Amino acid sequence: MTSIQAIILGIIQGLTEFLPISSSGHLVILPFFLNWDLASKESFVFNVLVQLGTLVSVIFYFRKDLIEIIKDFVKQLFAGKPFATHNARLGWLLLLATIPAGVIGLLLDDLVEQTFSSPLFAGIALLITAALMILAEIVSSKIGDIHDITFSTALLMGLMQALAIFPGISRSGSTISGGMFRHIRRKSAARFSFLMSIPIMLAAGGLSTYQMVTEVSNLVEFLPIMAIGFLTAMIVGYAAIRWLLKFLSDHSLIYFSIYCLMLGGTTILIWFL
Repeated sequence: MTSIQAIILGIIQGLTEFLPISSSGHLVILPFFLNWDLASKESFVFNVLVQLGTLVSVIFYFRKDLIEIIKDFVKQLFAGKPFATHNARLGWLLLLATIPAGVIGLLLDDLVEQTFSSPLFAGIALLITAALMILAEIVSSKIGDIHDITFSTALLMGLMQALAIFPGISRSGSTISGGMFRHIRRKSAARFSFLMSIPIMLAAGGLSTYQMVTEVSNLVEFLPIMAIGFLTAMIVGYAAIRWLLKFLSDHSLIYFSIYCLMLGGTTILIWFL
């Protein structure tokens, strides 16, 4: 992998991790379009590091929220009133939303790994992402705030996040749609979506880092170039979160649906041609 490839893939990861257009789908499709023959070990190390880069960006962006949620969660738990305040209750909602993806990810690990080698699967999954966002815009009344998210809404968004373990299903697109199905406003659904991504990204990042350290013998050789991808994904990811939250205040998900339809359709067409 060259420095240019690392920068390009870092930008793609940073943008698409948070924009509702599927980061995993792009990381499968882009090398297919550009005919890049990337070594499997390099790709594995790179994917781990760029995901950690976007994890750092989302934690940094929501650092104040996270501190307040954790402080209140622990305080109310020891006080015997676990749901007494909004932030304490939000902590439980985030934990609940994390469970489905964790369970399904462990159960379907081998199957998920196989789909990451299939641009055709990613193309079809992008069409599913587009359909979810279009449906959400049609059925949602978009009247609820983050305070209106219930345990059933959090569970639905968690189930939608579980779908996103497959490449092409956008994590943010599916979870924001899940919130909108329950009539939560786009921006509020997006905010909860980003917060609920942190526990699952921490768990996945920790596991992937352990695998990287224990399974890749010549890891040091890859790190200088991979660091470029990490920093790129971190900076671009932070900018993407900030931009998307502003954008969704006044704009529809339909724009992202059109993009997913075009990219998914093009990928499928090229695959069969």
